[in-house]
Amino acid sequence: VVVRRAGDVIPEVLRALVERRHGEEREFVMPVTCPVCESAVQRGEGEAAARCTGGLFCAAQRKQALLHFVSRRAMDMEGFGERLIDQLVERDLVRTPADLFALTQQDLTGLDRMGEKSAANLLAAIAAAKTPPLARLIFALGIRNVGEATARDLARHFRSMQALAEADEPALQQVPDVGPVVAQSIRAFFSEGHNQAVLKALQQRGVQWVAPAAAAIESATGDGGLQGKTFVLTGTLAGMTREQAAQRIEAAGGKVVSSVSKKTSYVVAGEAAGSKLEKAQTLGLAVLDEAALLALLNSTSVNTSENG
Repeated sequence: VVVRRAGDVIPEVLRALVERRHGEEREFVMPVTCPVCESAVQRGEGEAAARCTGGLFCAAQRKQALLHFVSRRAMDMEGFGERLIDQLVERDLVRTPADLFALTQQDLTGLDRMGEKSAANLLAAIAAAKTPPLARLIFALGIRNVGEATARDLARHFRSMQALAEADEPALQQVPDVGPVVAQSIRAFFSEGHNQAVLKALQQRGVQWVAPAAAAIESATGDGGLQGKTFVLTGTLAGMTREQAAQRIEAAGGKVVSSVSKKTSYVVAGEAAGSKLEKAQTLGLAVLDEAALLALLNSTSVNTSENG
């Protein structure tokens, strides 16, 4: 084929060089299973890319899957940086997220630049991560199309990993903002035997996820003063992290999503807010700074208490 550069990086196929064919060519057929881990291959409707569904198991995805799993917004396992994950994978000490919870002092002190104190700190971080909120664990699994907000919605709706894993696509679409594409991604993930085996191994190694408290579910479904309001957070807040801000908004009954749309109630803009703020201004949406957000949360808390 003849390929040329189109735009910045995207290649464009101009034509096939039929005259160079010699008759021994073989037609390419997209594999139905991953050539690395043999998990099912999924190709979304209207998408060009085909993807392996063995996200927790596939060696080709291992490092990135582990880095996502230990990240601050997922399992928040402090100390597990990229260099450490590289060593653990290259030395075959960790193949899946469940293997992290089987690491020993001896395993860790055998790594480059790892002393006894550093190893002890890592083991403490591993132990602290054994009782994650269900929403964090769902997000940590790296299910395609499932971000933090969707993970929280799934945790509130199903309240257990087993219930989520067993849900069919119609049941999944009962969750707010979960449409056919997201439901298909979730179903494909939990239908893969390798992923089920990793979840089982996590439990066997002492990981016990915590379901959302009933009070939190009630506030998120109607008792909070911000019920029905949708927020998008962008930029850096001075007095709290965006995660803390999201928790306060949700405790007041609001919902935090990742993208700005006409349905967004408020965009909370911190320092160095980017394209989301620009889109909010273009759409004429209400934009709050941190002080205005705190005032709204405080007034909501007062009103809720008075009404109670």
